Amino acid sequence: MSGKKTLVIGASENPERYSHMAIVKLRKNGHEVVAIGQKEGIVNGIPIQTGMPVLENIDTITLYINPTIQEKYYSYILSLHPKRIIFNPGTENAYFMALATQNHISCVNSCTLVLLSTYQY
Repeated sequence: MSGKKTLVIGASENPERYSHMAIVKLRKNGHEVVAIGQKEGIVNGIPIQTGMPVLENIDTITLYINPTIQEKYYSYILSLHPKRIIFNPGTENAYFMALATQNHISCVNSCTLVLLSTYQY
C-alpha cells in the first residue's frame, strides 16, 4: 500500500459520519489507514481501535473530535510525530495548532474529503 499513512481520530462505523466517509475514501485513494474511535468496530476492513495504541510512521492525522475531546490526545498526537494534522470542520483548535506547529507539525484547517476530491491530499 502506497500513499500517506493516515490516522483517523474519531472514527465511526456509522456510514453517515464524515470520519467513516474519510476512511472509505482514503482507502479508495490508496492510503494506509489506522482508525481510533470511542468504540471498537470495522470500517471498510479497517479495525477501529480504542484508547491510544502504539503507532509508527504516521504521515497525517485527520481529526473528527471536537476541541474539548482533543485535549486528552495532545501528548499522544505529538508523540506520534506526524508530518501534518488536518482539522476538519468543527475541530478547529488554535491552541492545539500552535502547540503542533511548535513541534514542527504542519496544520491545516480543511476537510479531508475535499482535499481527496481535489487531489490536494
